[in-house]
Amino acid sequence: MQKLKQIRQTLSGNYAVAYAVKQVDVDVIAAYPITPQTTMVEKLSEYVATGELQAEYVPVESEHSALSVVTAAAAAGARVFTSTSSQGLLLMHEILFITAALRLPVVMAVANRAVSAPINIWNDHSDAMDQRDTGWIQIFAESSQEAYDTMIQAYRIAEDLRVRLPVMVNFDGYILTHTYEPVDTLPDEYVREFTPRVKPPFRLNPDEPASIGTLAPPDYYYEVKYQEINAIENSLPVIEEVSKEYGDLSGRYYSSVEPTFVKDADIVLISMGALSGTARYVVRELRQHNIKAGLIKLRLFRPFPIKSIIDLISDAKAVGIIDRAVSPGAVGGPVFMEIAAIMKLYGIDVPIVNFIAGLGGRDVTPNDIKYMFDELQYTAMSGKPKRPVYYIGLRGWSP
Repeated sequence: MQKLKQIRQTLSGNYAVAYAVKQVDVDVIAAYPITPQTTMVEKLSEYVATGELQAEYVPVESEHSALSVVTAAAAAGARVFTSTSSQGLLLMHEILFITAALRLPVVMAVANRAVSAPINIWNDHSDAMDQRDTGWIQIFAESSQEAYDTMIQAYRIAEDLRVRLPVMVNFDGYILTHTYEPVDTLPDEYVREFTPRVKPPFRLNPDEPASIGTLAPPDYYYEVKYQEINAIENSLPVIEEVSKEYGDLSGRYYSSVEPTFVKDADIVLISMGALSGTARYVVRELRQHNIKAGLIKLRLFRPFPIKSIIDLISDAKAVGIIDRAVSPGAVGGPVFMEIAAIMKLYGIDVPIVNFIAGLGGRDVTPNDIKYMFDELQYTAMSGKPKRPVYYIGLRGWSP
């Protein structure tokens, strides 16, 4: 495939994802409305109603049912899509495990939103972090453009016979879902060519009756579970391969981790999602003042890109990790704990600091990011942080 002329459209994140799903030509859509993902599936229902997309749209009574419908449809060989957010994703929790264990290529968009209580409809990463052990591939997009591109790649990844796992595409609620920006879209025929139909190795067929997901006693469960573990661990090179091929087509290249000025950086910040854009702006500003700051945008959370992270942070003098979710009772947020574990495992003796920020949609400003880098500079000079966890922007809290 060669780089081609693209169509620039002004789209919200939700509409960009819906447009990608239409272009991929799915067979079955099932979803239940929940803010802030609702307009995504409303747009898809429009496409189906007008005949732009020849798909079965199933309105269901809950998110649990939505994922159950697309899981069953995928088991029958259909290309499927669903989406949700926050409490809706939590209601799917049981079926998330089942979909992954059955090795079904379901693709789901998650408009990341805080989890109640109290009720909050704004963005953080609590909903996705709660699903990190379900066996799904989890990718986080920084922009609506990246959400569009990632959604197309997700089908190639999920349906690849070397993978056969569900993929969750995460993008920040409201910050991306409802904000309009220019999005370069590929012509339909090139998307179809990039995402060819793959014949599943097995599927439910009334003419050849079979059962899947049946009872597995202790003699079998462990081995079946390990197949799933092995599949997600081995999916990393496939994800990179698909990203490279998509970049060759579109001119937009993505990677599991995306560094900015990290090679010679003394202090490095790690972030996920839309906040990465703010952090990158601050890094460039600090560089103009001869401060050796760097940023690692973590795009892939599952499988966790261990080697790439280790290679990038090994020579730093201090590393900070931004979490937009918490794990009450643990030392730090989910991303921080992942980084701390691999550093211990690989013997990386670099001090690390956790910055909890943006919970419930609270703004994270450039000044907040500068404060994080100030604390990293102190940590780099002293050899240890003032404290392991900082609650950035929390009223009444001080380090």
